[in-house]
Order: sequence, then structure tokens, then C-alpha cells
Amino acid sequence: MHLRPVKYLLFMGIIVFIACKGNSGNKNPIVYKGVYSFGPEVKLFRDCDNGTEFWVTDSSRQLELKYSQLNFEKPYLPVYVEVEGVKIRSGKDGLGSEYDSTLVIKKLIKITKEIPQDMCN
Repeated sequence: MHLRPVKYLLFMGIIVFIACKGNSGNKNPIVYKGVYSFGPEVKLFRDCDNGTEFWVTDSSRQLELKYSQLNFEKPYLPVYVEVEGVKIRSGKDGLGSEYDSTLVIKKLIKITKEIPQDMCN
């Protein structure tokens, strides 16, 4: 009799573990809108919705290219971007290690020098 509740709890525990593990591995890109700054040793994105800052990795290979094509005279000048990406935990070493999360850019949707003041203060 005592074995039945134990089996049930074990079974439920396994189901919960599998469900949680499946959700944590979900890396579907979502759209982020924010301000991006780029220069030597800086690749920074600030989310317009909540002000959270992320280190950036550009797997699309378009963000840094399009930023450089804007022909700024100085590095680090902010631009408004809309990108598809996924957040991952930042590594413990390297330039982005001081940020909790890294935004991995999968697709550049929009980049402009005009930062919308109503969205990104």
C-alpha cells in the first residue's frame, strides 16, 4: 500500500522535471526593441521596455556591419534597433562577464540613428 503513493510521486516528479527542462531549453527568438552601442570592447543593448542592459553577440553578422555603415565619427554612439534574439546567461570570463545576460542576435529587423523618445528615454 505504501508503494503506490511513492510511485505516483516519483512519476509526477519525473514529469515535472521533463517539463521544466524542456522550457529552459526553449531558445525561440523574440523581438527586442532598444538602444545599441558599439565600439572597441563594448557591445551593449538597452531594452526600451524595461531598461535592462545586455551584452550583445551578433550571430546574424548584420548588426555590427549595419552599425559601421552608419559612418559615425566616434564609437559608442547609440542607435535604435529592432532585433530577433535570445537571451542567455553571460559567461564568467571575457568582456561581457559583467552582465547577467547576453542577447544573441539572430536577425536584424531595423537600425536607425533616430531613437524614438516616446519609447526609449
